[in-house]
Amino acid sequence: MSGEAHQHQQIMRAAGTSLVNQRAGGRRVASIGRRSAAMKRDYLFRKLVRMMLAVGAILFAAMVAGVIVNGIGWTGIIVTMLAIIVAVGVFGSFPRMKVPTIDSLTTGDTKTLVGRTEIWLERQRPALPAPAVPIVDHIGNQLDALGHQLDGLDANTEAARDVRKLVGETLPNLVSSYTAIPRHLRAEAQNGRSPDQQVTESLGKISTEIDSVTRQLAAGAIDNLAIQTRYLDYKYGDGLNDGGTAG
Repeated sequence: MSGEAHQHQQIMRAAGTSLVNQRAGGRRVASIGRRSAAMKRDYLFRKLVRMMLAVGAILFAAMVAGVIVNGIGWTGIIVTMLAIIVAVGVFGSFPRMKVPTIDSLTTGDTKTLVGRTEIWLERQRPALPAPAVPIVDHIGNQLDALGHQLDGLDANTEAARDVRKLVGETLPNLVSSYTAIPRHLRAEAQNGRSPDQQVTESLGKISTEIDSVTRQLAAGAIDNLAIQTRYLDYKYGDGLNDGGTAG
């Protein structure tokens, strides 16, 4: 089976899963990839730390005031409680997590590139046509796998630059070009295909390309594993498989 046919089957399975979720009430996973989910968890953790520090500061100030004036009384307790509620509300709502811009996607290391792209795609997903949504969700999973391959790759290599261009430029520029079209024109056919059809087909092609790049980058690791396996077979024979030891 060719890589393109394999990719087509993966996209169809993702579409089926999305359809099942929609029939079950339209529930969707909040994050399309592990790296965007990790960035969100880190953001929420920092927000929680800020809230705890604010509450701690208010309680400390209340205790100091109580020592100075020999007790803050019910009025002081109510003011302290209101201050805590306000602090939790403010620090729980602000600052909001920034949505990456297209210009910022290609800045930073590869891990940041993948996470930012996933977050950016999540925010664009509601504007995409229904057939494109499961493809975007699938791309999120692919970006995780691709990011894992790139973590140990020199950023100055041609492969790393090509991936950065594909993920940080080509993909977001495609989606941005589509979302710039007024909604009432997206379903109208132009030269035989509507913008809805064009963006869905193009996202499918990008998904196929990401899969191809991931497989190419993994080929080196697969070859190294095969070499190590052949070496062990040569040195130890079937001893490892049989649980024995070399003499």
